[in-house]
Amino acid sequence: MSEYQYYEFQAIDRPLSQVQMAELRGLSSRADITPTSFVNVYNFGDFRGDPARLMEKHFDAFVYVANWGTRKLMLRLPRELVDLNALQAYLAADVVSLRKTRKHVILEFHSEEESPEWEEGEEWLPALVPLREEILAGDLRGLYLGWLACVPWEFDGEYDQPDLDDKQLEPPVPPGLEDLTTSQQALAEFLRIDESLIAVAAQRSTGRQQKEPSGKQLKAWIKAFPEPEKDEILLRVMQDDVPHLRWELLKRFRKAHSTLDGQSQRRRTAAELRRATKAYVEETRRREAEQRAKQRARREKKEAAEKTKYLDDLAKREPKVWQKVDLLIDTTGQLEYDRAVKLLRELHDLLARSGREDEFASRVSELRRQHGRKRTLMRRFHGAGW
Repeated sequence: MSEYQYYEFQAIDRPLSQVQMAELRGLSSRADITPTSFVNVYNFGDFRGDPARLMEKHFDAFVYVANWGTRKLMLRLPRELVDLNALQAYLAADVVSLRKTRKHVILEFHSEEESPEWEEGEEWLPALVPLREEILAGDLRGLYLGWLACVPWEFDGEYDQPDLDDKQLEPPVPPGLEDLTTSQQALAEFLRIDESLIAVAAQRSTGRQQKEPSGKQLKAWIKAFPEPEKDEILLRVMQDDVPHLRWELLKRFRKAHSTLDGQSQRRRTAAELRRATKAYVEETRRREAEQRAKQRARREKKEAAEKTKYLDDLAKREPKVWQKVDLLIDTTGQLEYDRAVKLLRELHDLLARSGREDEFASRVSELRRQHGRKRTLMRRFHGAGW
């Protein structure tokens, strides 16, 4: 099987300079390089650069996909805008890791699978990049999903992720886990997390994610700013020193309007999540089987009613139908034979309903006697069991 490795980096907060782009070109002569991205595909050989180092120096997001089952996602966040303690609660084995630099925090999500289907990487980063803004906004559902990827509930021989100890307690369950964003759904697929496991985990997810503040709320909050502080913010805007200004202000707004009551639920162990997911899947399968049985019963009842109505109508026309069978057989065409056999099947059902099966057998026997030399017709009779 041929080799496939896909590397894609993206600069979000600031575009790359000409010097930076020249540095990247030195790492690869074939890569597609723009002021905001670096993309390369390898079908042989390997990338000479270090993705971790490039993330520290130049980029805010990175995705790697290999056809032997490896997937990696890195997100670089401004260190001053994140709560390190909150992020660290969700780190798990090698699936979710965190690296700190002087100015940034780099999150890495990692997934492995044995015997994967062939896939390509072009679609992943656009779907996953919004996770960065969600995390900066305080939405920790993506991080919880990363931890959850370490809790496989059923081993099928294909799973190659680190496996948490049964006694490992889950981190805080973020609100809104039952209603994931599009990027969070993409992350769940990227990390190969079972949908049933997410559904069980979401049973402890209470409340909703904090919404973006309204214009009215922001206007009232900004109005209360001291004039010197407003001047400082405007100066930063004029000096183009604003990559993270919006997040800084939103972080302050949310802190000032926080409604958290400090209430917490009992945290489940990995073993409890596994058992609950197994029970959930079994119950789901039972309900689906029950629903299929009900649908089948309704369908069979409807078909039986339609057949009864049809046979009632056929009974009124029985003599003419026997005549039609004789005419079709006399025509000696294959399509006519098929139509004759179809009518005979319906006549059989009609006569069997009223206990006249012997009469049907006698009439078919007579047809065989009259037309026994018509081999094509006899083959059809034989196939019908006559």
